Amino acid sequence: MTLMEDSVGVGDLVLLEPLEEEPLLKNLQLRYENKEIYTYIGNVLISVNPYQQLPIYGPEFIAKYRDYTFYELKPHIYALANVAYQSLRDRDRDQCVLITGESGAGKTEASKLVMSYVAAVCGKGEQVNSVKEQLLQSNPVLEAFGNAKTIRNNNSSRFVSDHLPGSPLGGVITNYLLEKSRVVKQLEGERNFHIFYQLLAGADAHLLEALKLERDTSHYAYLNQKVSRVDGMDDASNFKSVQNAMTVIGFSETEIQQVLEVTALVLKLGNVELADESQANGISASGIRDERGVQEIGEMIGLNSEELEKALCSRTMKTAKEEVVTTLNFTQAQYARDALAKNIYSRLFNWIVNRINESIKVGSGEKKKVMGVLDIYGFEILEDNSFEQFVINYCNEKLQQVFIEMTLKEEQEEYKREGIPWTKVDYFDNGIICNLIEHNQQGILAMLDEECLRPGVVSDSTFLVKLNQVFSKHGYYESKVTQNAQRQYDHTMGLSCFRICHYAVLGQGHGPSRPIVTYNVNSFIDKNNDLLFRDLSQAMWKAQHPLLQSLFPEGVPTQTSLKRPPTAGAQFKSSVAILMKNLYSKNPNYIRCIKPNEHQQRGQFSSELVAVQTRYLGLLENVRVRRAGYAYRQRYGPFLERYRLLGRSTWPRWNGGDREGVEKVLGELSLSSEELAFGKTKIFIRSPKTLFYLEEKRHLRLQQLATLIQKIYRGWRCRTHYQLMRKSQILISSWFRGNMQRKRYAKMKASVVLIQAFVRGWKARKDYRKYFRSGAALTLADFIYKSITQKFLLGLRNNLPSTNILDRTWPAAPYRCFNTANQELQQLFYRWKCKRFRDRLSPKQVEILKEKLCASELFKGKKASYPQSVPIPFCGDYLGLQGNPKLQKLKGGEEGPVLMADTVKKVNRGNGKTSSRILLLTKGHVILTDTKKSQAKTVIGLDSVAEVSVTSFKDGLFSLHLNEISSVGSRGDFLLVSEHVIELLTKMYQAVLDATQRQLLISVTEKFSVRFKESSVAVKVIQGPEGDRNGKLKCKKKGSRCLEVTV
Repeated sequence: MTLMEDSVGVGDLVLLEPLEEEPLLKNLQLRYENKEIYTYIGNVLISVNPYQQLPIYGPEFIAKYRDYTFYELKPHIYALANVAYQSLRDRDRDQCVLITGESGAGKTEASKLVMSYVAAVCGKGEQVNSVKEQLLQSNPVLEAFGNAKTIRNNNSSRFVSDHLPGSPLGGVITNYLLEKSRVVKQLEGERNFHIFYQLLAGADAHLLEALKLERDTSHYAYLNQKVSRVDGMDDASNFKSVQNAMTVIGFSETEIQQVLEVTALVLKLGNVELADESQANGISASGIRDERGVQEIGEMIGLNSEELEKALCSRTMKTAKEEVVTTLNFTQAQYARDALAKNIYSRLFNWIVNRINESIKVGSGEKKKVMGVLDIYGFEILEDNSFEQFVINYCNEKLQQVFIEMTLKEEQEEYKREGIPWTKVDYFDNGIICNLIEHNQQGILAMLDEECLRPGVVSDSTFLVKLNQVFSKHGYYESKVTQNAQRQYDHTMGLSCFRICHYAVLGQGHGPSRPIVTYNVNSFIDKNNDLLFRDLSQAMWKAQHPLLQSLFPEGVPTQTSLKRPPTAGAQFKSSVAILMKNLYSKNPNYIRCIKPNEHQQRGQFSSELVAVQTRYLGLLENVRVRRAGYAYRQRYGPFLERYRLLGRSTWPRWNGGDREGVEKVLGELSLSSEELAFGKTKIFIRSPKTLFYLEEKRHLRLQQLATLIQKIYRGWRCRTHYQLMRKSQILISSWFRGNMQRKRYAKMKASVVLIQAFVRGWKARKDYRKYFRSGAALTLADFIYKSITQKFLLGLRNNLPSTNILDRTWPAAPYRCFNTANQELQQLFYRWKCKRFRDRLSPKQVEILKEKLCASELFKGKKASYPQSVPIPFCGDYLGLQGNPKLQKLKGGEEGPVLMADTVKKVNRGNGKTSSRILLLTKGHVILTDTKKSQAKTVIGLDSVAEVSVTSFKDGLFSLHLNEISSVGSRGDFLLVSEHVIELLTKMYQAVLDATQRQLLISVTEKFSVRFKESSVAVKVIQGPEGDRNGKLKCKKKGSRCLEVTV
């Protein structure tokens, strides 16, 4: 009963009020706009194509619908498929799902959904899964070879197929009619069959070369050049899918290759150009314009090109006594070529269907249950309707006849089963239209066959004349001649046309303005004849191509028959008869597909277009048939479960039978007896108004029950809340009282302890005054001092600073009496840290620190460049002495290691110019040598160095003052410049101290004098404006005894 809950519009049109076309269209439009594309008419499903993917399919929804009956959930194609499958499985009744509708209405997709549902819910097993996979994979193959883009649909089925999945152990696919005329000609805006475009787009270069094809579709006459691509369709990808599907079905690699070769043959036949020729006797003949195309075909299929050319351009007429060869004119040769192409493709399609059936057939020993899925052409009304549209609409007319008859039969059988009197239903029987087409003597198809077989001049015009004579007074036939006889003028009716008023387009009335279908008789004779000359059949049989040979068994010379093959119309009529027989033998399930708009756009709903489809699908007629007696019926159990709340005796519980309960409910509601009928297992309701009345009463009753439930619930919730609050209050009170008593007890205990303490103290003081009064003050003072001292020391132990020697922090003393001790402890702790730090140093690190300490004592606060030298470790060797053996020889073998090796600049005391020198400092000497020569130029003993003068600026200028008595000192002092003056003088200071046990005097001053020969020169160092930036020296001689140095 979910059908009526939260439903958009009416889910079942049987319940539609009023039952007219306009409300029906509005209901479909309302549901379509809310993406409810499925609607019921009883057990008939209406499907409106949404032109988009909706999230209502897949395993989740399959599992949902397989567990419920037809009306328990929203209308869905899975519900209908489930009913069909359960009837097949549980009742052992063969099923058939008839899917009808216009081209582009979604019939092919509907058939896929039905088959996918059956495949999902049927049994499991290796054989079952294999057959299911093969059945599902047959769809892309059949679509590729049997579907094409039409004006109305990008993937229109151009054949009638009947899938019989049957038991999960196998299946059968029946092909009734392929629109093979499409192979050679398509309307504007349409394409040929998909496989041609898929082959050219998806085949690799090697395969195209083997098939002698080119990828460009414009090179093939049988392909519409204006429409080579379809939006949303990937031909290359689809070709790969077709190849994979054929492999899954069971096609061998050889079979797939042969199928593609035959497909390529059809394309290449269209490129065979014929020429109009004349024989010597003046009779028209034909020939091949370009031999290359015929040769390529012959090479591909293993046939002599001359034999193929002869078969295309001539015809052999055989009688009982003689054989006559006649040449074909240009038109006849074109007909022969196109007929061959059509027959090859049609027979190839039949072979593919049979090959699929071989793979999925049921074993001979298996019991067969059959479910047929009929995917048929939609009813077609084009601007120019020809023979194909005529037979398609004839098939739809027969299906409509079956639909009405079987619907009435089903209704009558249900009434009979339930024991309810059956009232005859008046409805339009379209048998008169079916007889107009299929009557054995006076039907259009019979007269078309008669005209094709009649000797003499036969044409489409003579066929139309015959129709006008026979059906001049038929109510559902008209032409230009019959209109003239009735003095009607219709400029839309052509001279070569006739019209049939199909039941499918009758609509509501039967007046002169009713819509009818116009057919053009041009090419009716040729398409019905569908002749393939015997020469072409024999030529194809002679080809060294196994598949092509099997397609033309009549080409075997020993089996040649002079009997004329049946016409296309006769074959189709026979196929329709077989189809009708199959349908009558099965339980039908109907899906009516509707196309909402002509542009295949989502969300668009054309009421005019849908109205035409609802008429020719007979939806209103179907609803009337369903409502002729009783509009609604339901089993007693579900009905009672839904409506028992309306009766006082059945609510809230009922212990009797279902039928008795339904009678009780309806009796208390005082419904008219004419509106109700009680069957054996179901309740029947005549008018939808009565059902809506029940629904309204149920809705009001639900509101009352909801209010009652809310009242009971609120009362229960309030009582529960009160009880919870009362319980909580009691708990809180008990805890509060207990806590108060505990606090009172704690206060009483504390008071008792305090009193006891005071008493014990009083007693102790009393005893103390009596025995210990004399030495108490000293004892207490000593105890207090020791206590605060202990507290101080313990606190200091717990708050000692880090062991980092740079950390000079120390906690303050809590009392002034500890200040001295605190300072001593601080000094002791710092010394301990320093000793600990020194003990961890390596000898090399100790030497480095000693040098740094010495530099600090000499230059800290005196020399501006000292702070920059602190973080830089002393290197000593700035010349790479280890790699220069010549410089190592200068120091001599007994001098020991070189303490300092650096490049310095010597200032000329006479003119102030500088020159580069190499300075080596050893343990006993200072050696100066020229940078370009490897010989010692000046060797100064450390005992000759009396003093060093250096400036306080950042420059590297210093003067070595020598003793006059020394041999070198007699030449005068040295004025030098070094970039590492701090390190050099520090090392020199330590070397002099180690060598002479005296401290070298280092003077930091900006004015000093240096001895020069017999006289002295005063040196004055000043700081220039850029002295702090680059430290460059500028020496300027001022007179003969003054040298000014700017740093």
